[in-house]
Amino acid sequence: MNTTADTVARRTGFERIDGELCCDGFPLSEVARLHATPTYVYSSELIREKYRRYDAAFGDTAHLVCYAAKANSTMGVLGLLAAEGAGFDIVSQGELMRVLHAGGDPKRIVFSGVGKTRSDIAAGLAAGIRCFNVESLAELERIDAVARELGVVAPVSMRVNPDVDPHTNARIATGLKSAKFGIALRDVKDAYRRAAELANLRVEGISCHIGSQVSDPRPYEEMTEVLFALLRELDADGIRVAHVDFGGGAAVAYRVGDPELAPEALVERLAALTKEKAPYPVEILIEPGRSIVAEAGVLLTTVEYVKPMEADADCCIVDASMTELIRPTLYDAWHRIEPVAHPARAGAKPVNIVGPVCESSDWLGSRREIEVAAGDVLAVCTAGAYGMSMASNYNSRPLPAEVMIEKGLPTTLRERQDVLELFAAERAPECAKQGPLDEEAFERVNRVRLAFLNAAR
Repeated sequence: MNTTADTVARRTGFERIDGELCCDGFPLSEVARLHATPTYVYSSELIREKYRRYDAAFGDTAHLVCYAAKANSTMGVLGLLAAEGAGFDIVSQGELMRVLHAGGDPKRIVFSGVGKTRSDIAAGLAAGIRCFNVESLAELERIDAVARELGVVAPVSMRVNPDVDPHTNARIATGLKSAKFGIALRDVKDAYRRAAELANLRVEGISCHIGSQVSDPRPYEEMTEVLFALLRELDADGIRVAHVDFGGGAAVAYRVGDPELAPEALVERLAALTKEKAPYPVEILIEPGRSIVAEAGVLLTTVEYVKPMEADADCCIVDASMTELIRPTLYDAWHRIEPVAHPARAGAKPVNIVGPVCESSDWLGSRREIEVAAGDVLAVCTAGAYGMSMASNYNSRPLPAEVMIEKGLPTTLRERQDVLELFAAERAPECAKQGPLDEEAFERVNRVRLAFLNAAR
């Protein structure tokens, strides 16, 4: 077979073999045939490679790479990373249970998030997590209270809001003083002093996260200046920490030529700054998410109709939508979109690629110069992060299937949600129990529906 990488870079785990787009050597058209669409497909090899690059870049420096589960919390992805020895950054009780069920070590879990409930805190304490990243003084008091009720000592790390501009999209910047995240600089020392007074708290670290899609190391350098200055002041008060958590946020390239920040470049700079400026030895924690899984995933979708428009771009209506991938709607995010069967050819009439959801904002790509026809399978690339984890059932649409290519073969991570599952947990009030279809009619509709689903496979 002739292998080329003319439209999808080889480093992403996706390449064209005899002109057809494949994931780790397996044809994506075959995934679409076996599982229908919309379906997410992940490269296990690329996920491992990205994690290992972060881990290896530290060398002998004491460290822990905590994968940010919010980027993609699918059990198969979490389990793969747990097997690699990864730590995890979580932001909810649901993510905690997912990580534990996937084999994650609770001693390698940090719990972030601005709105931790008493139940969240109790679950984290019961699991024996490494620490809570505390985001407010009120939360600090709540953690102490819950720990006292449970008769345990809670490990804590203050998440600092350093007021550092990450020079990224305003909707994914988290380190400015206007953001809801972290404890304001003016209050951080008071938080540590208060933690030292409370019998059911144990200070473990200091943490920070400035935002996502950060392509320049300089904002991280500004962040380290703030954190290490705080450590020196706290040390003078007799308060020391065991680790410094620098968060995540390294940029990935969604377009050819986009700026990105390689794992090695970020880690080596953070390690060097820590060695040079930390007032005493500390372990380094980082929380990469997007940069581990984004390039490792594509969303497969089928063209349903090509609708001629009076405008200068026709409308390509596909079976995926904002319910599967909301990033274009939410952030005006750009994803490369390619036909699976053949490379995109320049000069084709532009098309707007839109979904079937009843919202004008339901689009995946605008003015894309690709040749499309009904029945074609398209791949929405660099979709492994904040795709499935942000998917919804809006318009009563079932969640898509997820497949991972492992050792050259597809493994089902998630079966496609059945439409009957959408309301299986719901209960109608007594006055609404009589529906428009009797039981026999409902079963007839369901039999026909299943016959069409089976024929599609």
